[in-house]
Amino acid sequence: VVMVFLILAAQYEKWSLPFSVLMALPFGTFGALAAVYLRGLTNDVYFQIGLVTLLGLAAKNAILIVEYASLKAAEGYSTAAAAIEAARLRFRPIVMTSLAFILGVVPLAFSSGAGAGARISAGTGVMGGMLAATFLAIFFVPLFFKLITDRKLRETRSAEQLYAEVADGERRSAAAHAQLAAEAASSVHVRKGQLTHRKEAHEGGE
Repeated sequence: VVMVFLILAAQYEKWSLPFSVLMALPFGTFGALAAVYLRGLTNDVYFQIGLVTLLGLAAKNAILIVEYASLKAAEGYSTAAAAIEAARLRFRPIVMTSLAFILGVVPLAFSSGAGAGARISAGTGVMGGMLAATFLAIFFVPLFFKLITDRKLRETRSAEQLYAEVADGERRSAAAHAQLAAEAASSVHVRKGQLTHRKEAHEGGE
């Protein structure tokens, strides 16, 4: 955990922002412990190995949200609007990758045969933890980002004003992308004209 904190602090160039990622880890731990308890399993070494994997994946999802929120804040969004936009943009990728992982460990959680106890313990913990980390952290990580960045939870503006700011930012981003595409198309057209002119000049010289 300390190593993850130091790496994130170096990446974000802030000591406080990594806490918004680390605060998402208890959700995964809670989900793993709850799943193991509900199935009547024990906290053995196989469960603990799965827990290490789970914490890494839970941190990855939180990092995606915080990274995008930081980028949007750097573009001029307010902290609340940046958190909302980051959660909206990364919701589908996070859910898709997490569900793919969860479905991948289902055979572990319900395995049978020799050595099934170890696989069931690891698979159950990871599956329960990822479910909790995905569907709880996706809502709480933006909240942690705002809390740590602004040092407060209260937002003076209404939800309509925040969504209007997000929509305005999307329009500016779309306009910037359209301008870049137009400039790229114009550059390609000019380049093709230059090549055609050179070809004609070369043929005329011959």
